[in-house]
Amino acid sequence: MLKGKTAVVTGGSRGIGRAVVERLSRDGARVVFGYGSNEAAAEEVVRTVAEAGGSAIAVRADLSDPAEAERLMALAEEELGGLDILVNNAAQSFTPKPIAEIELAEFDRIFTVNARAAFLTVRHAARRLRDGGRIVNVSSAATVRPGAGTGAYVASKGALEQLTAVAAQELGVRGITVNTVSPGATDTELLLGTVTPQILAVLPTMTALGRLGEPADVADVVAFLVGPDGRWVTGQNLRATGGLA
Repeated sequence: MLKGKTAVVTGGSRGIGRAVVERLSRDGARVVFGYGSNEAAAEEVVRTVAEAGGSAIAVRADLSDPAEAERLMALAEEELGGLDILVNNAAQSFTPKPIAEIELAEFDRIFTVNARAAFLTVRHAARRLRDGGRIVNVSSAATVRPGAGTGAYVASKGALEQLTAVAAQELGVRGITVNTVSPGATDTELLLGTVTPQILAVLPTMTALGRLGEPADVADVVAFLVGPDGRWVTGQNLRATGGLA
């Protein structure tokens, strides 16, 4: 389905990002993915993809440094010989706290990864993506169900969603689609690191399907959007939440 296509995935060594790398590779794409610091996890992804007959290249990129986003995209284009797909999945973890207690440095760090780095990769893709390409930005269902303590995180993801809407309008003339996928409660390190065990126990009861999402559930939605069946969907926010109430 994606044979001959090339893809960049940010935050591809764990969780949803890893599932996206594995799914796109399985569908035939050649993938370069960025990771922050866990080299062992990145190598495991490369190994898993290779064992399944796919192709993935890991590039260490600290997206808290804005220049690294540009470097990742340039290296990926060089390695792949051109770009067809960009999936912005990298996200900055955070400690829930009231807005009154959020330090400016923490706010800046969250926005640097969740919004500014994504802006830089989208800007690069807007200039270099082949006609008919695909961009998917991974946001969060928290933007429509904001909870106390999530102010900086939700604000950064809201900015990402608006970037999606504008890019879709600007790039549509070239047949490039730009969409957001907003996962709900998904079994990832980010979720486990930001909610209490008590909340974690309740979350499955809040979904129509009665369980936490799995990274592969979200990756399948991304695969639809970047594949040929997603050609008529752009400027949208698909909420992959399992029917989160």
